[in-house]
Amino acid sequence: MLLVDTNVLIDVLEDDPEWADWSIAQLCAQSQVHPLAINPIIYAELSLTFSKVEALDKTITNLGLSVLEIPRPALFLAGKAFAQYKRQGGKANNVPADFFIGAHAAVQGYALLTRDARRYQNYFPSVKLITP
Repeated sequence: MLLVDTNVLIDVLEDDPEWADWSIAQLCAQSQVHPLAINPIIYAELSLTFSKVEALDKTITNLGLSVLEIPRPALFLAGKAFAQYKRQGGKANNVPADFFIGAHAAVQGYALLTRDARRYQNYFPSVKLITP
């Protein structure tokens, strides 16, 4: 299974001039190797670019993505990673979305397709990242 980060999907949906080609190529290539998925956090982030839930759901289906629930051990790990972040001087007051996404991938042993590797590398080093 491969989790697809929001930034990759936004590249495709908004035809980003710098990243759309890379993101499209990766989605095509990775779909030949892994089932592609998102989780509720990614779904919520994607919802910002849609006016209707039906349009978002249709796009998810058209992209061949499944929506996976985040298991409790991943939610627990996200909280622990956030505590580490705070101990290291992090300024966020709530658990950032990337912590839920990274913890989900870590607990389930999923790879993650993303353009933003820094936080995932720092807090979820066991996650295989597919990045530019």
